Parts: sequence; C-alpha cells; structure tokens
Amino acid sequence: MIIEETSYPRAALIGNPSDGYFGKTIAFVFSNFSAKVQLYQTPKLEIKPEKLDISIYNSIEDLVEGIKLNGYYGGVRLLKATITTFYRYCQRNSLILDKRNFTLCYNSDIPLRLGLAGSSAIITAGMKALMHFYEIEIPKPILANLILSVETEQLGISAGLQDRVAQVYGHPVFMDFDKEIMDRQGYGNYTTIDASKLPPIYIAYRNDHSQGSEVTHNNLRARYDIGEEKVHQAMKEWATLTEEFKLVIENGNYNRMHELINRNYDLRESLIPISEENKRMVYLARSSGASAKFTGSGGAIIGTYSDEIQFKMLKQILSENQIELIKPQIVIH
Repeated sequence: MIIEETSYPRAALIGNPSDGYFGKTIAFVFSNFSAKVQLYQTPKLEIKPEKLDISIYNSIEDLVEGIKLNGYYGGVRLLKATITTFYRYCQRNSLILDKRNFTLCYNSDIPLRLGLAGSSAIITAGMKALMHFYEIEIPKPILANLILSVETEQLGISAGLQDRVAQVYGHPVFMDFDKEIMDRQGYGNYTTIDASKLPPIYIAYRNDHSQGSEVTHNNLRARYDIGEEKVHQAMKEWATLTEEFKLVIENGNYNRMHELINRNYDLRESLIPISEENKRMVYLARSSGASAKFTGSGGAIIGTYSDEIQFKMLKQILSENQIELIKPQIVIH
C-alpha cells in the first residue's frame, strides 16, 4: 500500500510577522500548489531525492542560477529532520513503533523562497505520512508544535507557528499566541473562520527577486530579544489589526479589511528594510486600487480587490511587470 499525504502553501492574510512573538494572525492554505509525500513499506529505509536535491549541473552558471531560485537546500534534509523529530516524539510519549522500514519520496510545485511556507508544507506532509504508516494519532495543536520544532530545533531555522497551524488545520484560522495562553497550555488558541465570509483575495509573486524567510526573521528576532521598543509596539499593533479584521469579517466590511491589510504592510515597511523590488510589487498592486501586503517574509503579496473589473486592471499592471497573479483556491477540510 502506498500512503500519500498532501500539504499546501500558506498565505498570511493579516497579522504577520507577529506569530513568533506572542501575536495574533489569520492565515489559510490554498490548493493552487501542493507538496506531496509518498511512503511505502520496503526492506530498507530510504529517502528518495527530488529535483531540488540534485548536485550535478551543466555549468557553474547553472549551479548559481539554481541556488538563486531554489536556495541551497532541497527536501531531503527536511524529511530527515521530520523522521528524527517524529521518532523522538514517539519515544518521549512511550509510543511503540513497529520494526517496518519504508521508502519516502516527495514532490512539490510550491514556488520557493516567496514566503509561502513551502518547506513546512513538505514537513507537514511527511509528518502526516509517518503518522498514517505507524497509526499514530497526534492532536492538531501538538502536531503544529512538533512540525515547527523540525525547523527550529533540528535545522536551526527561525520560524513561527502560523504556517504549521494553517497547514495542520487545512482551514482559514484565527490564531492567538498570547504569551499567557502559550505558557499555560503550550500552544495558542486556534479558531477556524468561515471562508465564505472572506473578501475576494488575490496572491501575486515573482521568482526572480525572492528572499528567504531566515534573513528577515533572524534580524527581527534579534531586535525583539534585546527589547527594542519600536519592534514590541509593532507586535502589539499587528495583533490589534488581526483582532479587528476578525470582527469585520463577521459584518462583511470589505473596505475596512482593505485598510487593515494596507496598514499591516505600512507598519512592516516602517520597521524592516524591504528590497526595492518587493516594495515595487506592493505599490504596483495598490495602483490598481487593490490592497497589498506580504503573504509571509517577502517575494509574494496578498490583498483584496473589489470586483472583476479591478482584478483585470490588477492583472494587466502586474503582468506588464512580469509578476504572476492568481486567485487562491482556499482549502476547507
């Protein structure tokens, strides 16, 4: 029997990047792209490399271009860390794993280094496949924590819970990471949101000027940890924006959602150095009348638009600047 598990890219609608700083966010996953992991029993344990793991190139230019688009690492290291984390979790919780071995392979078409949580999608799909294979149940809030620890503890990557919560729940989620809540129960309070009440949403991205999340997050973390007042005040405001956004979803105030999304980005720009290419993408989108902010750490943007006329204007403006535009197919499990 072949087990196949799928996970999807994440888009942060409001609140980012406060999820790693006891903030509040709203995010969803969308099925325009996906990461799939297949697992089946074999005599030896094997992880099969995918195209992102290749180490043979046609030229030095080919190598450099591949790293520019895909980064230095593929998915094999992610899956090794996933297996290690899963095994140690089972040991800590006295969950007995049988002696079967398996072959694990993966593929992903999620655009990389755009703040769409492509790496955690591979990890999430891998963790679910292991749970299925060994018939282990892990509660969703704990599973999100476990998936986060793959990157933060095993791979030393600075990250927050938002991506993993959205990918585990497979539904638009309001996340409250208040420190008192986190200290008390070890995870946040997660509330699903009715996707039918969300405004028309677009996502846009380009692959040639992307920046990995480790760069931005590490800088922000250092400033937060030393107690920089401007950073701490921004975290509080992002949380407030998210709370208000949740309220206006209920009354269908699309205009206010538009304003809150724009404020989310404006606050970020006042706090974090942003490349001119990424700034330009935001302001090009706004020139159509749409709202715009980053979906994550940069390289892709998300926003709302009023109607199809505005969407066509947005598409024309972005396509003239080699920027891809999609309507996200929001996942609702």
